[in-house]
Amino acid sequence: MAGLGWLNDLSDAEAERALLACCASAAWVGAVAAARPFGDPLDFRDAVETALAALTWADIEEALAAHPRLGEQAAGADRAAAWSRGEQAGVATAGSETRAALAAGNVAYEARFGHVYLACAADRSGAELVALLRSRLRNDPATERAVVRGELTKIAWLRLGNLLREAPG
Repeated sequence: MAGLGWLNDLSDAEAERALLACCASAAWVGAVAAARPFGDPLDFRDAVETALAALTWADIEEALAAHPRLGEQAAGADRAAAWSRGEQAGVATAGSETRAALAAGNVAYEARFGHVYLACAADRSGAELVALLRSRLRNDPATERAVVRGELTKIAWLRLGNLLREAPG
């Protein structure tokens, strides 16, 4: 609850900046920030889930634009970049063949679906992410959009946990 108290006490602008590191959709950030103050973790969960479920495909594409390709390190010193580098640790330690397969797969994926391949990479090896990418290339666009929404949700929750754990106090 300490992290929620911290999030509740932030100004609107500070809360929006903090939440943006978790999901780069302005609609999601605005909805979660506006739902404060959170009385308890269940209120928080409900607000986050409601905001995620309300995202349009355009909102999701906005969030996707903030994610680096898997296998490419996020630049910058902000929270989102640091978290992304940590999430992709399994790719960073992969061999050159795996990294090359992921790079080629990214190109094929983007050509097929028109956006970056998004997968919650935390605790996954480079080989696992390549296999997942190859599997997802067989999806039709509607199925893949649902998968992307699910992966974005996993990443948002992972990063929200990081945000609340890192909260001062």
